[in-house]
Formats: sequence, structure tokens, C-alpha cells
Amino acid sequence: MAVWIRIIAALAGFVLVLTVLDAAIRTFLLPRVADVRLSRVVAKVVGWLFQTLANAKRSYAVRDRILSLYASIVLLTYQMLWLVLSVLAFTLGFIALGVTTFIRAFEISGSSLLTLGTASGTGAGQIALGYVEAAVGLTLLALLIAFIPTLYSAFQRREISVSRLSVRAGVPATPWGILEIAESVKSLDGLEELWREWEQWFIEVGETHTTLTILNYYRSPTPDQTWITSAATVLDAAALFNSAVDQTPSAMAGLCIRSGWLALRRLADYFRVPYPNPVSRSTPISISRAEFDGVLARLEQSGIPLVADREAAWCDFVGWRANYDAIIEAFFELFTCPRTDWNLAAVQPLVGPSNERGKQQDESR
Repeated sequence: MAVWIRIIAALAGFVLVLTVLDAAIRTFLLPRVADVRLSRVVAKVVGWLFQTLANAKRSYAVRDRILSLYASIVLLTYQMLWLVLSVLAFTLGFIALGVTTFIRAFEISGSSLLTLGTASGTGAGQIALGYVEAAVGLTLLALLIAFIPTLYSAFQRREISVSRLSVRAGVPATPWGILEIAESVKSLDGLEELWREWEQWFIEVGETHTTLTILNYYRSPTPDQTWITSAATVLDAAALFNSAVDQTPSAMAGLCIRSGWLALRRLADYFRVPYPNPVSRSTPISISRAEFDGVLARLEQSGIPLVADREAAWCDFVGWRANYDAIIEAFFELFTCPRTDWNLAAVQPLVGPSNERGKQQDESR
């Protein structure tokens, strides 16, 4: 085989191996946000196939069931693609070291990568390259095996708070549900614990979901209780509390909202989702004034003390929600999550007091 062909094969194989190792290391090992072009292309192609299968004409339950497989298939596709490219890269390497036919070089490369031992090169150079390829193949497999426990550990930590929210917000979780249930047990002040828990949740999600980006596509076990919907519920509940409830605005609720929008903006930057920055009380949001007033009317029926100036309450709510509105609405579409319909506040049954005896004692006084 001509020398110039062997030189080109060597260079192409070397570049291809570096591309595979770079993608594997930055996808599985690098503890920071990394825009890996090869991984992004794989995710887009597989995502297009899944979106085609889970078309909008299907029910949400069917789409959720189909999309629940997406993240796992992407990981397996990463591994398969890296192995295929590695076989091709080392095939070129064996050609560069003197193997005369592509088929023979491919046979040696496949045997070396998968450590089958069915074929081997001749001469010191080819034998050494076979050992290097075997090490690369084992490393790629080990990376995926080591990556999965870390991934599922972060997933479980995320989902514990999401599942716990059903106790505080009902099923499906709603922002007004959080306030109503707290009022039903006379614990509006006790919401400080919830704001603190979710402040920490947002901080952790902002870290894990930008370093382990595939986590964003791991769907919650309950179809109508997704992590995106839960995040929006808590943020909206904190915004309602600080803008409309007739109590001293909670510093902890404000910090919860701030940690939420900072985490969401980190994710938005990775997924290239545009959002207004800076924002103000005049920034448009997706919640209408009529929907807001409907929720306040419901909260008033539930016995929650509300501020008298509804116009100021609306302006304050817009000021809080504008920080995350565009991102959360885009994420509903990007991750195919059910959006909370604020018009449901007019038809859902009210949450009554949990302790009738305490209510009777209050009336007797």
C-alpha cells in the first residue's frame, strides 16, 4: 500500500481516537458544563426519532411512556457510537502499520477492541497497537458502568423532594395547593421549611443537571408529577406567598425563588433557551391577570389572609415570576411536561381545615 495512504490513515485514525476519547471524558468525567458536539448530535438525532414516535396526537400518558426510554437509549447510543468509531479509528491505524487490506485490518481492530483474541497483528507495532485498542475499549465500557451509579444517585435525590411535594401541594401539585394545605393545618409559617428544602434542591439541580446533562431527560416515575412542573409549582407558590399573602414577605421564599431562577438560567444557557435579562415588573409573563385574580379568589375562600391592594400584589407577582417565566415555559415544551393550568383553581374542590375540633374551639371563643 502506498506510503501516502498509510500516512493519511494514521492521521485520520489518530484524530478519530482523540475525538472519541474527548467526547467520553467530557461527557462522563468532566465535573463542569461541557458542550460536546458529538454527544449533542447523538442526542438530537435520537431525540428526533423519539419525538416522531411520541407525536402530539398521542395522549400524554403514551408520550410519557415512550419518552421515558429516551435518556437510557441515548446513553447506549453514546457507547455504541464510540465503540464503532474506535474500531474504525484503529482499523486505519493497522492499515498505517502495514496491514494490506481493509477487511483484515477491520478484523484485527474488532478483535482487539472487544478482546476476543480471534485475530491479531504481526510485528511489534501491530501487537502494541492491539493492546492500546483493548485498553481503550475497556476504558469506554468502564466509564459507562461507573457513570450509571452517579447518575441514578443524583436522580433519586431529585425525585425524593418531587415525591414529597405531593404531601404539601396535592396531586397534581399546584401553587395554590401548597398555600391551602399549609393553611388547613395552620402552618403558613411552617412553609419556611419548604422554601429552605427547595432552595437546596435548586442549588443541587443547577449543579448536577449541567454536569450530568442527560439527567434533564430522565422523567419522574409519576407521569403527572414531573420535576419541571414541581419546580414551577414551588416557585409560583413562593411568588404568591411573597406578593399576595398578608404576612411579612418571607426572606427564605425570596431566596428559594432566586436559587430557582439561577439554576434554571444555567440550564437555559446549556440548552440555548433565550430569556429576558434583566427583567422588571413590566416584563410580560405567561400568567394572565385574570388567572392570577382567580387564584386569589380561591385562596380567599380557603381562609388565607390576603393583601388588600390586589394591583400591588399583581405587580409584585410579575416581578418575581418574570425571572423564570420564559425559561420554565420553554422547558415545558422541551421536556414534554404538563403545564399547570391556573384556570383549574376555579373548579378544583377547596382544601378544608384538617382539624374541625380546633375550628369549633375558635368559633366558641
